[in-house]
Amino acid sequence: MTDYYADHHERSEPTLGDQHQVSHGARSQGAGQTPGAGIAHERRDERHYLRVKRAFQVRMDDGQVFDGADLSQGGFAIRSQRPIRVGAQVKASLLLQAGGAEMTVPMSAECRHCTASKQGHTAGFEFTDISPGHQELLRRLIRASLSGREMDLEGLVAGEDPQTPRKRGGGQPQPAQRPPKPLGRYVALFMAIGALGLVAAATAYRNFMLIEPNFAAVTAPRIDIRAPGPGILQAHDLKAGDRVERDEQLTSVKNVDLESNLILAQAAQSYNSQLIDNLQENLESGNGQISLANSARPANGESVSFETVPPEIARARIDQFETARDFQSSRITALEARQSQNEVYSPCHCLVAWALSSSDGTYINESERIMTLIRTGKNDIMVEALVHMDDIDRIGPDQQAYISLPNTAGPISARVRSVALDIERQPRAGFPSWVRQQQNVASVLLVPEEPLPADTVGTPVDVRFTETPLVGSAAEWVWQGARSVGQLVGGLVDSVTGANDDETPLADRERQAS
Repeated sequence: MTDYYADHHERSEPTLGDQHQVSHGARSQGAGQTPGAGIAHERRDERHYLRVKRAFQVRMDDGQVFDGADLSQGGFAIRSQRPIRVGAQVKASLLLQAGGAEMTVPMSAECRHCTASKQGHTAGFEFTDISPGHQELLRRLIRASLSGREMDLEGLVAGEDPQTPRKRGGGQPQPAQRPPKPLGRYVALFMAIGALGLVAAATAYRNFMLIEPNFAAVTAPRIDIRAPGPGILQAHDLKAGDRVERDEQLTSVKNVDLESNLILAQAAQSYNSQLIDNLQENLESGNGQISLANSARPANGESVSFETVPPEIARARIDQFETARDFQSSRITALEARQSQNEVYSPCHCLVAWALSSSDGTYINESERIMTLIRTGKNDIMVEALVHMDDIDRIGPDQQAYISLPNTAGPISARVRSVALDIERQPRAGFPSWVRQQQNVASVLLVPEEPLPADTVGTPVDVRFTETPLVGSAAEWVWQGARSVGQLVGGLVDSVTGANDDETPLADRERQAS
């Protein structure tokens, strides 16, 4: 370890009265001097350069780091808690900050003086060995500090010298040249103004010149599946949005009364058939008297009794029993036909729009709606619009119209299919019934040129009818583009706002935990 402390050999502990003592070398050299001569200002010829106050550090070869007091091209001064021995030779490195970079300047120096103060000791060193490149680096840094600004790494690389005087040009001073105008900025500004004007014109034309209906929605032909009779709705797994094929079983209705009547009719038919068989056996056996039942309906609530009759009466009763058996057979056929109607099948390739829940044994009455299907074939999904009677004379078949679905970019072209005053002529799904109660509107069906998805049935849409397709199409496309940009910007703002809202509770929890 390098011995550069003045009190290294004395081993004297500092006391409160020693705060203003100078180093051992200073005391030995200045014993005969007057008081105060040891704290005199440093002479300029000691370093031959101006000193600057600058933040830096000095790292000795033994690893100790001292804070710098001042710096010049000939040396430096450091602050130390212990006195430095005058004449001590040290090898160290200057740690300098230049902007965001840190530079290290290796050198060798000799201590020239050491003064004491209330904050500690200040020792001045003079360079004894430093490379020319590092000397030039110190010169530029010190000149930058003297010029009133700090030198950064980019200035060092560019070779700029802060205090190098500029050459004065001869003759009359030339006027300062104005920087060229940023043409691209003005072009972008004019383009933005033009785009805003175009959007404003398209919006005004769309709102004031095109025909706007009172209400419009995507609709499709509706098929209501109703209960064929009263009973309990059997379990099914259908829900809104499911697809069904043609002749696919949808559900069934359990009619307890119908099943009971069918069982009783089958029992009466079996009873009469058995009576006929018994009488024919007795007639074929040749007995004189034949036992005969007094009733052909065992379910009339009376007990069945038998009587003895001659063969002629028995043959007449056989004809009566056969008639009763044929009646019960016809009744069974009718009951089975009614029971078969309780199995409900799909009439088409459709989409389920609504289905009655079958949980907990739901009881339904005859003709009660249990399911609603919508057709999704080609040209089945259309847009229905209610137009006020004041504007209906401006709309005709095959007229051009534009449909705007929510959350989609670009309009969808459509053609008017029909204009009808009787808006209930064809039941369609996706249109609220309370809207149809208006008396001064007409129903206009639009066929889109692009097929609409089936899941959009019931979605309200924005419709505009145009009498000049060219201008109306341009205005609609401009408005749709502006709307798409607005939706994009709104989505980005919502995502950023949502992210900040999500982070705020987390920050609050962390703050509470801390």
